[in-house]
Amino acid sequence: MATLMNQDEFRTALELAIKGNSANKAPFSVAWATGKLSRAHMARWAENHYHYVGPFADYLAYVYARMPDNFTEAKDFLLANMYEEEIGGDRHTDLLIRFAEACGTTRERVESPDNMSPTTRALQSWCYCVAMREDPIVAVAGLVVGLESQVPSIYRKQSPILKDKYGFTDEEAEFFDLHIVSDEIHGERGYQIVLEHANTVELQQKCLHICEIGAKMRYLYTTALYNDYVKDEISLEELEMAA
Repeated sequence: MATLMNQDEFRTALELAIKGNSANKAPFSVAWATGKLSRAHMARWAENHYHYVGPFADYLAYVYARMPDNFTEAKDFLLANMYEEEIGGDRHTDLLIRFAEACGTTRERVESPDNMSPTTRALQSWCYCVAMREDPIVAVAGLVVGLESQVPSIYRKQSPILKDKYGFTDEEAEFFDLHIVSDEIHGERGYQIVLEHANTVELQQKCLHICEIGAKMRYLYTTALYNDYVKDEISLEELEMAA
């Protein structure tokens, strides 16, 4: 039977739930990090990624609306995160579209939901479902810890090669550099909210479970990008050699 963990034990358990299902291991991520993708492949990524991250402020808004009023720091974090996504400086989706256009696609294609895969639709729907239906602390665990906290480790492998191999400018690749910094901060604050407020055995177990599911959802989404757009040009055997 599960017992209540202290914060150090709980954090380790959360990290392990994500680590075992990291999107870094997905073939599309490996192909990107080893410089095997074309700009056309990255354009397809952008056309999908927009529909996952584009509504992120909306996901957080649903969680914010249901967060207990006395959880002041949690509400402040969610509000600040929404502000950064939509208002603070350049909108994050505009930076993503700038990268997409540098890859050869258009704003119209990126914004059209007709250009995302069924798996991307599933990830987007899962995020909305978690935001609207789960306990708000569990939702923070799933969306911020399970998904958002992974971003820096993924982009640290992908960002340097964009400039070194593909010749993207700093401006064209700004989306990635920004999220390496911002999502590291967001992920850590998400951890702190979950560690503080998941203070029962039931809540801790729900947070662990949803972190694992969230990590698997991102892994499946990233793997689907390989299956849908890359597998006929780059084999798994070639990627295993590269990795």
